[in-house]
Amino acid sequence: MVDAVDAPRVLKRSSGKVQVAQTTKIRDQDEQYWLSLIVRVRDDQDKKAFGDLFRHFAPRIKGFLMKSGSSDTLAEEVAQDVMATVWQKAGLFDPARASVATWIFTIARNRKIDILRKQRRPEPEDLPWGPSAEPDQEDTIALQQDTVRLRAAIAELPEKQRDLVKQAYFGELSHSEIATETGLPLGTIKSRIRLALERLRHELK
Repeated sequence: MVDAVDAPRVLKRSSGKVQVAQTTKIRDQDEQYWLSLIVRVRDDQDKKAFGDLFRHFAPRIKGFLMKSGSSDTLAEEVAQDVMATVWQKAGLFDPARASVATWIFTIARNRKIDILRKQRRPEPEDLPWGPSAEPDQEDTIALQQDTVRLRAAIAELPEKQRDLVKQAYFGELSHSEIATETGLPLGTIKSRIRLALERLRHELK
C-alpha cells in the first residue's frame, strides 16, 4: 500500500515509464515506415517512396554535416550524393543489422570522408565515430559499437575538456558562442577541444 507521502513519487515513476513506452512506440512506428519506403524503393523503384525518404533525411544529413564543420556547399553535395546512393543501393540494406537512419547516416559520414580525402582537406574538428570504409551490414554494427566506445571515452576526458566537447558537439554551440557563455578566450577553447579530440582519436584506435 502506498501512503500519501510516497504517492507523488510512485506517480512520477509511473508517468516516466509511460512516456518512455510512448517514445519507444513512436520510434518503432517511424522505423517501420522508413523500412516500408526502403522496400518500395528496392523492389519497385518507387519514386514517391524515395521522395518521402529524401524530404526527411536530406535536410537532416546536411544539418548533421554542417554541425561537424562542413561548408554549406559540401554538406549539400554530400546530402545529394548520399540520397542517390540510397536509391541505387536500397537492396543492400538489412533491417536485422541496423535501423534505416543508422544506415543512411553511416553512408553520409563515409561519403564526406571520401570527398575530403580527394580534396586533400583536413578535418580537425570532426568527432571520430563509425567505420571508415563503405558501409555494409557489418559496418552498421561497428558503428553502434563505436558509438558506445565514444561515449565512454568522452566520459574519461578531463572535466574542462569534456564540458567544452559537449557544448560544441552536443549543445550545438560554435566556439564563439561557447566563449560568450563561459568567458574563456577563444584560443583556450580551441586548444582544449583539439586536445580532447586527439585523446578521443587515440582511445578509439
